[in-house]
Amino acid sequence: MAEQRVSAGIAYTLTRRRVRNINLRVRADGSVAASAPTRLAVKWVDAFVASRADWVRAAQARAARRAAAEQQQNDALPSKEDALAQITALCRAYYPQFAAVCPRGQMPKIAVRDMRTRWGSCSLKTGTLAFARRLCVMPPAAQEYVVVHEFCHFSHPDHSPAFWAAVAQVLPDYKQRQRLLKTG
Repeated sequence: MAEQRVSAGIAYTLTRRRVRNINLRVRADGSVAASAPTRLAVKWVDAFVASRADWVRAAQARAARRAAAEQQQNDALPSKEDALAQITALCRAYYPQFAAVCPRGQMPKIAVRDMRTRWGSCSLKTGTLAFARRLCVMPPAAQEYVVVHEFCHFSHPDHSPAFWAAVAQVLPDYKQRQRLLKTG
């Protein structure tokens, strides 16, 4: 059960867990969470939070800057509808090369999501290709690479040498295209 506390002007949520130490973290939204051993007196947790107040405030400032930058990036992205139309058109262009390996031989369902850690994903179970909305502002060569990469997962659901050979068969310059995603 979580308990709301304040120490040295820092509002935080205390959760009791089976841990040996007090763990303090600042979440992406700037909220503060502490977990502590079940038998540790609350005054020790408050004292720990107070001793780390400067660190917490700095971490909250970093989280706020990160959130503002992310919001600015999202404002520069096309709407989800426009992104879906753009990615779907690209997938339709490459679909004929992959029709034989697509589930049930049909054009896969295309989805656009606000993904942070990946450019795309492939679900063999549902026959869905999902793409990050931020992919739409990358160079066209990078977009094509991600589409081909995800289509290739229908025949190779891993990153084995056979998978990379399949990618290279469609895009011999895939390594240069891959680099565009890292620099963009």
